[in-house]
Amino acid sequence: MDQIMKAGEVGVMGSQAGLAASGVAVRRKGALRDYLAMARFDHVTKHVFIIPGMILAYALRDPSLNHSIMALVIGFGSAIAIASANYVINEWLDRHFDAFHPVKSGRTAVNAELYPSFVYIEYVLLAAVGLLLAFQLSAPFFYTSVLFLFSGLIYNVNPVRTKDRVYLDVISESVNNPIRLMLGWTMIDPTTLPPSSLLLAYWMGGAFLMGAKRLSEYRDISTDAGVGLLQRYRRSFKFYTAENLTVSCFLYAILSAFFIAIFLIKYRLEYIVALPSIAILFALYLWLSLLKNSIAQRPERLFRSRRLSIALGAVILMLLLATFVDMPLLDYLSKPSFISVK
Repeated sequence: MDQIMKAGEVGVMGSQAGLAASGVAVRRKGALRDYLAMARFDHVTKHVFIIPGMILAYALRDPSLNHSIMALVIGFGSAIAIASANYVINEWLDRHFDAFHPVKSGRTAVNAELYPSFVYIEYVLLAAVGLLLAFQLSAPFFYTSVLFLFSGLIYNVNPVRTKDRVYLDVISESVNNPIRLMLGWTMIDPTTLPPSSLLLAYWMGGAFLMGAKRLSEYRDISTDAGVGLLQRYRRSFKFYTAENLTVSCFLYAILSAFFIAIFLIKYRLEYIVALPSIAILFALYLWLSLLKNSIAQRPERLFRSRRLSIALGAVILMLLLATFVDMPLLDYLSKPSFISVK
């Protein structure tokens, strides 16, 4: 917490410089709604990544259905509170950098005078509520929640602050994907953790999403305002180009597919029927990231894309089908065979 306080104090001076350079002026005193806005409760849609963990835990472990609706509510409530704590510290420590971003310069911490002590109190309260709720469920869920909170500190707080480090920024931000998968899994089965192949597939899938987000930002901001402004917004962009970001997206997508294949072979071959729809989803998302003002820059608004919603719905439908319907004919795909030429 001392590190956070020091970062906040340094950020005050940097914020004013950033605001002056970007032409944004602090015009109002912070109100209660401004502190609440920093928690970004409207980003709750990101917790949809918890649901596959719940479905897969039931399908692969077949635990007894003795989980109450209240337990699920507590689990999601914990995840939302911890994610909001991460958002609060993220926006506070980034306010002097966000002032250079054409969209993020409109965030509350950039445009309102906020009391640092109130921000830290909000962070601590949200973190405490999240961990207290997590403690009510199980030890694995609680420890995963601690990891969720810790990932936010690693990503945002100096001296580590991985968001400023090329490629590591994507890898560290996308670790929230497998963490959410573990949260969903341990809600249903608190006695085990998901297979490592599934966690890695989820992680690399998240890296693809974050890489595509940066690719979209790079294309838009560098074209409209120049690379210099982009680099002042995020230090990692000093090393990024449109080319290496595109290549990294392909790499993350291929690695995700590789680990998905390992998972399929080991646990449930039926999921292979969902691979074509997953491939289409990856391709569609990359295409969206190449559009001007792409929705890929604002993941919380992804469901506003009709094409993406349809593609995601197809993936979910195929996964549900593969979860509950056995397909013995698919065993043929796992057995070696050769085409005779005689």
